[in-house]
Amino acid sequence: MQYRHVPKNGDQLSALGYGCMRFPTRLGGIDEKKAERQMMHALDQGINYFDTAYPYHSNKSEPFVGKVFSNNNCRDKVKLATKLPHWMTHSKAEMEDILDEQLAKLRTDRIDYYLIHALNGELWESAKQHGVIEFMDDALRKGKIVNAGFSFHGLSEDFNPIVDDYDWTFCQIQYNFLDTQNQAGTAGLEYAASKEMAVMIMEPLRGGNLAKTPPPSVHKIWGRAPDKKTPAAWSLSWLWDHPEVTVILSGMNDDTHIAENIELARTCLPNAFTDQESLLVDEAAGEFRRVMKVGCTACQYCMPCPAGVNIPSAFDCYNSKHAFKDRSARMMYLFQNGGLVTEKPTLASQCVNCGKCLEKCPQSLAIPDLLEEVVQDMEGFMTKPMIWLGKRMMKVKRKNQG
Repeated sequence: MQYRHVPKNGDQLSALGYGCMRFPTRLGGIDEKKAERQMMHALDQGINYFDTAYPYHSNKSEPFVGKVFSNNNCRDKVKLATKLPHWMTHSKAEMEDILDEQLAKLRTDRIDYYLIHALNGELWESAKQHGVIEFMDDALRKGKIVNAGFSFHGLSEDFNPIVDDYDWTFCQIQYNFLDTQNQAGTAGLEYAASKEMAVMIMEPLRGGNLAKTPPPSVHKIWGRAPDKKTPAAWSLSWLWDHPEVTVILSGMNDDTHIAENIELARTCLPNAFTDQESLLVDEAAGEFRRVMKVGCTACQYCMPCPAGVNIPSAFDCYNSKHAFKDRSARMMYLFQNGGLVTEKPTLASQCVNCGKCLEKCPQSLAIPDLLEEVVQDMEGFMTKPMIWLGKRMMKVKRKNQG
């Protein structure tokens, strides 16, 4: 495993970090047996940075992570990161209560890397008014947190002022070859590194979209490279080429992907890209931006929807149809969102335009408007009859199997 240096404390962190937001699932919850096996395999292969948060997996990620590390007696072998859900707090005392709850869930006496979760300029000012700086100072002094940082989902102009406002050890930003000018962007990455902050990368594959079989036009661009790479390898190697990047977080739940990512983390070093490779990535990024319909990363922050829409699933199918030319995307949408595999339908047409998702989306997407595009393109007068027929067929199949 490749390790990268944290300037302010000397820690050596694995270049690949384990994101605990996308564990494998079973029957609507975490598939604990599979997820634990995968986590322990990652640890055995040298991954030592594990990142969770209060709301991940409907508040179940932290307790599960704590149980895994406790049961396997490996807490001291890892650097554990979690985050303060500041939107749930209005005072320093409430922040302290949340931290104590997280320590109990994680079965530990300290959080190695503690982040203020999902900041933008406005939310940072609000958190300060509620006492977040005093809270962090006290938590650091008492040893409940070892390093203070923040994750960022805001406008580029808000990033540097937050960096300058506290003695942070690290930050976490969304970064990939499509987001060089979005949110913190390349300028933010370089600015944080200039302040001797470690930089953790989230959404390196844009919610998995950059690891899929690319659109034909992008595939042609990758095909001109002398050294062939998988789509995921292009994305991750481009990130590790940046010396400012400390850890790339990947929400891994597939054994094949875990193996590929670990191998890439061993071999993809900084400043290794050729000029030709850099130009190809720039060209591919431009083509991706041209063909993608919705810049959704499937982070789930918009969920649950009060009207019952499965927003990430709807956008994923919509992008699959247009960006990836998937002919089965519409049928997959009706299957996934039409109530065939869930108790109730979760169609885009259920949107009531309440706007609650707009407050939560880190990408600042106009979600209700985009859902209407999904309705116009993916639904129609045959939607309900097709869903009804699908349910009947599945009912007959289950009866025959029984």
